Order: sequence, then structure tokens, then C-alpha cells
Amino acid sequence: MSVTGPDFIALQVRDLEKAAGFYEEVVGLTRAPFSPPHAVVFDTQPTFAVREPAPGVDLDAGPAGLGIALWLHDPDAVALHATVAAAGAVIVQPPFEGPFGTTFVFQDLDGYLVTVHDRATRG
Repeated sequence: MSVTGPDFIALQVRDLEKAAGFYEEVVGLTRAPFSPPHAVVFDTQPTFAVREPAPGVDLDAGPAGLGIALWLHDPDAVALHATVAAAGAVIVQPPFEGPFGTTFVFQDLDGYLVTVHDRATRG
């Protein structure tokens, strides 16, 4: 086996442009130069995107992302916390010091819980 780990992460969302705008304007991600028609891809490593739901997926059928743990790195997590909170996102856990530095958790527009930390995990 030569699997090296996650290469592409996508969240299925109810409103593609609204979700993309949130991740771009509030969270601060940059759109990649190309995205397929049903998704918005961001210039991240690994690649992160928001996309329309796959056929047969009902996002209203249960809790969004039950069991998913999505972590983003920002060297200034405190400033991002202030930006996300000011945008009206639900802060599930305010900043705290943990094993990955200053960390907080917010809920995005589709109910996904996103954790942000400020200590880089890669060299």
C-alpha cells in the first residue's frame, strides 16, 4: 500500500455560494484557480472544498457531519476566532490552550463543527 493520507476533503452544503463565501470571506481561505461546476475548491493542502450534495444525500436527515472532525490551522487562531464570532457563527468552544496550541471550535453555516488551532503539526 502507498496511501499517504488525506488528499482532498469536501463538505456537502445546502447553498454552495453562501458556504463558499463564508469560508472565503470569514474564515479567510483563497479559492483555487479552478473548481468543477458543482463545487468550490480552495487553495489549501490537502485540498479543501465545499460542494453540492451527492445524489441521494439529504443534509436535513440528521446532524451535519456526525463523527467528522475537521481541523484547520491558522497561526493567529485568536484573530480568526474574533472574525468568525463577529460574523455570527456559533462558537461551540471558545479559545483554550490545548496540545495543538490555542484552539477553538465553531459551527459553520451547514452545522459542521470546525476546530481551528495555531500550532503547526507539520515541519
